Amino acid sequence: MKKEELFEKIKGKVIVSCQAVKGEPLYVEEKSIMYLMARAAKQAGTPAIRTSSIRDVIAIKEETGLPVIGLVKIQYEGFESYITPTMKEVDDLVQAGSDVIALDCTNQKRGDGKTVSEFITEVREKYPDAVLMADISTYEEGVNAWKLGMDLVGTTMSGYTPYTPKTDGPDYELVKRLSETIDVPVIGEGRVHSPQQAVEMLEAGAFAVVVGGAITRPLEIAQRFIKAVESR
Repeated sequence: MKKEELFEKIKGKVIVSCQAVKGEPLYVEEKSIMYLMARAAKQAGTPAIRTSSIRDVIAIKEETGLPVIGLVKIQYEGFESYITPTMKEVDDLVQAGSDVIALDCTNQKRGDGKTVSEFITEVREKYPDAVLMADISTYEEGVNAWKLGMDLVGTTMSGYTPYTPKTDGPDYELVKRLSETIDVPVIGEGRVHSPQQAVEMLEAGAFAVVVGGAITRPLEIAQRFIKAVESR
């Protein structure tokens, strides 16, 4: 699918994130089951899926036929960033047929001694035609990623880096500022817990919104209900 066609497909829509990592109830070592979550998301009408790990990219593409935003979560020694942090993960995602490749484009420490700008430049030079999504946490990181040629900028990491405020809900202000500055799609992502918050992300200027935990992480969903009831 061409980039322009993909963008038209996701514009103004909810992209469902279907992810399970080790230690979570829906992570099964022997075989991925996240394709079932993706099946449900497709039936609900999502135009695309965001997922982590090579096996889930392959399984979800086979199951749904939808475009996939793929990433690999891995923690290397010396790295603070963990979303597709090195070229190895980029190579694997390209090989798996990921339609969009999501990268950590924050200013967190990299164990290879490279700056995030150097890494992005290397990825773009190696894969000039790949559709790349920057996962950022601040306005400055988003602008930097845009200037370096990233095709989409997502607010994924806002509140998840040591230097950004921890909040219970979405970072609407970051979405608003970026959407008023850069000329590539801004994807609203992070702590979108309700349908109303998804709508508000779009009203803040997001091109599309990614919703994950509120849909595909039953432990997180159950905890939210239980915490609310027990703290009343």
